[in-house]
Amino acid sequence: MFFGFGITFFVVNMGHQVGKSHFLGTGNDSVGVVEIKGLISDAEPVLDQLLQFRLSKSVKAVVVRIDSPGGAVGASQEIFREIARLNKVKPVVASMGSVAASGGFYAAIGAGKIVASPGTLTGSMGVIFKFPNLEEIFQKIGYRDEVIKSGKLKDIGSPSRPLTTEERVLLQGLLDEVHDQFIRDIAKSRNLPDEDVRKVADGRIFCGETAKNLGLIDQLGNFNDAVSLAANLAGMDTETPTLVYPEDDGLSFFKMLAEQNASSFIRGIVSRNPILSFE
Repeated sequence: MFFGFGITFFVVNMGHQVGKSHFLGTGNDSVGVVEIKGLISDAEPVLDQLLQFRLSKSVKAVVVRIDSPGGAVGASQEIFREIARLNKVKPVVASMGSVAASGGFYAAIGAGKIVASPGTLTGSMGVIFKFPNLEEIFQKIGYRDEVIKSGKLKDIGSPSRPLTTEERVLLQGLLDEVHDQFIRDIAKSRNLPDEDVRKVADGRIFCGETAKNLGLIDQLGNFNDAVSLAANLAGMDTETPTLVYPEDDGLSFFKMLAEQNASSFIRGIVSRNPILSFE
């Protein structure tokens, strides 16, 4: 059992620190809070926190507070899957801050309910590749690449030359495939027809009010409204629920469980060097 693992939590009441609990799974029934802020590049810290709350007996519901413009595709999808997995065990409510767009929105749809302010910026349901083309600069300074490769597409995206037609077709197909994944997950999570999602999944952004009218979120409200909703879904007191925040102590529980899997090393390298991203 992992409930006695020595992870420290800040325990607060409606946002004000009142003490600490040093053991996951001890204390009164509470609502866990996981924060996703800034560019999404490394999923592992968030996965770790979600796992801790999923295993905790005292955490009855979770609010995922999102303030992010998006980020790496793989990392955003990992977080989405883990939030959806947690939502099968206990209620999860996504609370959108100022911005919860693209990869941030992808993460949010894993929750059972989504709450946003009327002016929250969300949507931006699209995928993008960016490559620098420094060919003219290299010519001016006399720089030239000498490339040896085993496949004709191995140096795709080289900054020393333009993309070929074949490379553009390949990359466009990849983007379209990931975009379709995004659309399918939105449609399934939000119980919307694929064609309705596809009509608005062209990269445009919405305010929270429009997103609600489109069925992309459930209700308008702030963080406290999301907390009350999560507590209500868990059958808790909705007036003064105790909030629990995981403290980053440098020890990753998720990493400990996965460290023997070699693919975790590869995932870490890719997530820190995103090329394909939700923005």
